[in-house]
Amino acid sequence: MKSLDGIKFAEMVQMGAHHLYQNASYVDSLNVFPVPDGDTGTNMNLSMTSGAKETEANISEHIGKTAQALSKGLLMGARGNSGVILSQLFRGFGKAIEKEAAIDAKGLAAAFQGGVDTAYKAVMKPVEGTILTVAREAAAKGVEVAETTDDLVVLMEAFVEEAKASLNRTPDLLPVLKEVGVVDSGGQGLLFVYEGFLASLKGEELPARNDASLDDLINAEHHRVQDFMNTEDIEFGYCTEIMVRFEKEKEPFSEEQFRDELNPFGDSLLVISDDEIAKVHIHTETPGAILSAGQKYGSLIKIKVDNMREQHSAIVGDSSAPVALPAKKEQHPYAVVTIAMGEGIANLLRSIGASYVIEGGQTMNPSTEDIVKAVKEIGAERVLILPNNKNIVMAAEQAVELLDIEAAVVPTKTIPQGMAAILAFNPELSVEENKGNMTEGFAHVKTGQVTYAVRDTSIDGVEIHKDDYMALAEGKIILSTPQLMDAAKEVIGSLADEDSEIITIIYGEDATKEQANELVSFIEENFADAEVELVEGKQTLYPFILSVE
Repeated sequence: MKSLDGIKFAEMVQMGAHHLYQNASYVDSLNVFPVPDGDTGTNMNLSMTSGAKETEANISEHIGKTAQALSKGLLMGARGNSGVILSQLFRGFGKAIEKEAAIDAKGLAAAFQGGVDTAYKAVMKPVEGTILTVAREAAAKGVEVAETTDDLVVLMEAFVEEAKASLNRTPDLLPVLKEVGVVDSGGQGLLFVYEGFLASLKGEELPARNDASLDDLINAEHHRVQDFMNTEDIEFGYCTEIMVRFEKEKEPFSEEQFRDELNPFGDSLLVISDDEIAKVHIHTETPGAILSAGQKYGSLIKIKVDNMREQHSAIVGDSSAPVALPAKKEQHPYAVVTIAMGEGIANLLRSIGASYVIEGGQTMNPSTEDIVKAVKEIGAERVLILPNNKNIVMAAEQAVELLDIEAAVVPTKTIPQGMAAILAFNPELSVEENKGNMTEGFAHVKTGQVTYAVRDTSIDGVEIHKDDYMALAEGKIILSTPQLMDAAKEVIGSLADEDSEIITIIYGEDATKEQANELVSFIEENFADAEVELVEGKQTLYPFILSVE
């Protein structure tokens, strides 16, 4: 094969996404820390699926346009650091070939190299031995091989072979990977995408692990979200998707105008268009009105309407939600948007000044699009975004780039850091001044966590056994023990000293009020001068989140 057009590239994208989907659980299992929220595979999977669905909806023979559709889908669907890096790789890929109707071997190699250049620029402190290394070394091999062959299959074979070799070298670049005995999870996820690309080019089938489709993945994501709400709380009950092919004899199309026109009909609105087609997603009570609005601009070539109340009832049965959705958002001229998992934590953050809490965090990283929608729903003129999770910082930063208001990310990586940052917010200051003050405000906060191990391993000299409780102090595992309270007390003993002034205990669903009170007594006996604050966070996976100031 000497030339690659948009239709064939779309097939490559679908197979790459599907191959990643089939192996997402394996990628999750490569997480260095044996914590239950290792979600690299899940995040890359959801990100790539968003890109694949957008590509499928906007297939063009022009490969530049198809690649732009992939880039759009990935950008909006990006979750977690790995998902954001994946989106940047294909953002640069699409930019490199945006004007090309078809590309040859050199063009494909240059596109992959363009993706690497963009991704490295997007990461403030690139770390080698990660997905970036695999992408970079594979791209360099592709550029080299493209000088000696014009066969796209030969090029992609060399590309994938080098990606595999690079992945296998990641433990030599990151000692912690070698210690734990795994390769980099993000690099492995990227390799699955590349292997799917190659199989599509060669017309081969990849070994299937199950018969699930890409749509099943979206349904699985909805399942996780539905668990946090009651059926009667669904305000707009019909998930409506349409595609409109523009017709010259009908009204001229304006994406911004069409979005404004549809906005009163519901929520979760997304409108994306190119010169030929518009795609709409909205949750509404009047799907017929959406169809009628679309027909003003052309013919409807795809219609999909799902009754979300029926779907929700089938998913959750009669069980009640463990975490409530946030109350309807108020309009704030200057807003603090933050992210947290657990009704108690969300209520606490709102009580100290958060304008809006996005439900998410461990195992459910919000996408770039989720963050953008939350900010737009508030209607603020200025906004500060607090991720409260190191795996959400990049998605938040990407969201800021898509907003047309003053916005900045305060790079909080834990709930305690987020609490301290919110308390430092001053509505009289500019966005940049607040970002500086809030960042300084959480710098002195020390965070501890207790969770359980999902596998046997050894990290930093600590032997860890499956189902043990792990004590984490400032992100470092310091103890693995069968006893929950032993782990919690070890964290406090590691973080607190005679100068500690405030110790906060946030206990989750897997800890009791009695156990929390036992920790209070432990602190009073050992750190008498410290003030103790007790919060029922209702978070999952982490029985205790602890902070020391």
